[in-house]
Amino acid sequence: MTNDQFELAVRAFWEKRAEQAARQVAEGREDAGTRGSVTGGAHLDALTMLFVKHFTDVLNYPKSSIYLGKRAELPGYYRPTKQWDLVVKVGEQLVAAVEFKSQSGSFGNNFNNRTEEAIGSAVDTRRAIEAGLMGPRRPWLGYVFVLEDIDGSTKQASRDFKPVFEVDPAFRGRPSYAERYRLLCKRLLEEELYDAACFVLAPKDVERPISQPDDALTFSRFIESLTDHVKRESGL
Repeated sequence: MTNDQFELAVRAFWEKRAEQAARQVAEGREDAGTRGSVTGGAHLDALTMLFVKHFTDVLNYPKSSIYLGKRAELPGYYRPTKQWDLVVKVGEQLVAAVEFKSQSGSFGNNFNNRTEEAIGSAVDTRRAIEAGLMGPRRPWLGYVFVLEDIDGSTKQASRDFKPVFEVDPAFRGRPSYAERYRLLCKRLLEEELYDAACFVLAPKDVERPISQPDDALTFSRFIESLTDHVKRESGL
């Protein structure tokens, strides 16, 4: 997969959201605010299918080994199951699982939820893997986050954090939501909760470029990590 293919798939994210919102309006069931473009689902389909193609065409996994959507459900350790977005399974061995997440608007309301979900999913699944619920080999876990590139996500926050203790130095100075998500993805890697993470800033305006603001969180690093892991880990 090339970076151009990746950017086209990210652009399709906005096209799908617009289609879903328009369809709901036409059907007379418009949701409040921007929710209509989210509740329709499948807005990251193009990105998901790009990774499916990498598994089938480059890593040579059969289509029958790939599970998407509601079928991409894995056992948990602290809960019965957890639904991922893309799961690759061969026999009784989990090869890989990927989460695709996005956010457009409502940054203040959703940041903590997205953070808790990303951490909880990884911790739960890692513990289930350790318990031998998904085969004897070490599978690969990936996390992809697409954030709308807009003033609300990239500008400095309007207020300081005031918890009962000092916040981590990385969060001082009222960092933007984009910077907070970048730190989240970076630390998910540092703590080895995921094997790779990809963080993308995507503007609605097609004239503006898509950006990947951290060299450790780029699409190319993500794909390289996945490919190397599958080739290196015996039994996958």
